[in-house]
Amino acid sequence: MDRFVEIGSLTKVITGTALTSMAEAGMLALEDPLERWLPATPGTGITLLYLAQHTSGLPRLPPRLSRRDPYARFDRRTVHQLLNRLDTIVTRPPGRHEENSNLGYAILGEALTAAAGTTYEELVTEYVLRPLAITEVTATPDPGSRLLARGRLGKVRKPWTMHDAILPAGGLWATPRAAAELVVRLLVERRLGDPAPSWQTAGSLRWHNGATRDASLFAGATHDGHWVMIHRLGGIPEETDQAGIEVLRRSHETLG
Repeated sequence: MDRFVEIGSLTKVITGTALTSMAEAGMLALEDPLERWLPATPGTGITLLYLAQHTSGLPRLPPRLSRRDPYARFDRRTVHQLLNRLDTIVTRPPGRHEENSNLGYAILGEALTAAAGTTYEELVTEYVLRPLAITEVTATPDPGSRLLARGRLGKVRKPWTMHDAILPAGGLWATPRAAAELVVRLLVERRLGDPAPSWQTAGSLRWHNGATRDASLFAGATHDGHWVMIHRLGGIPEETDQAGIEVLRRSHETLG
């Protein structure tokens, strides 16, 4: 429980919660157009809320990623280059259709750092982690404290590089204990109010998953307080999702 694991897109929940917390503090508004905080193409109609809801119209991935280590060269300079031509990148009008977008969350994270005048890690610590009394979340865990998958010959597999512009979309690490605390304190106890728009919904279930090269995660909770957090090394992401849903189903059957 004390080793750090990749939490992938569960990072988006932390980013989205930072957005709503900053809005509650009056630092920004959910409906702010992107160009209020970043030198983006004006008139696209993209707001901070649309970015958080995956309804910005931006594609799932940034253009021209490499295959071996997709985000290694995706830095903040590249993000700002893309901001100048967002009108040519969007695939549909904002606010109408939902499509999970790592690019959108990279841009959202950049907007939040501009609004806060600080780094991404500092702002999520101030607006999310410290209020939740969670400490075991970081972008840069000590190499000796990381729990990584191994290949067929037992050699530790190198994780993707996700500590630059892609960090707000999927680059954080946490101990399994801290990941579980996020679920309980955000969804069950609701210590920071209503859950952020980053969470997905299906009936009474709020959930989010995450997947990197060699790790997958599923986290969620139902309205009656049942919750689950599963993290697997080397597991197929769809199977991790199914396992999480099955845990919740069985918990309902046991109590029912």
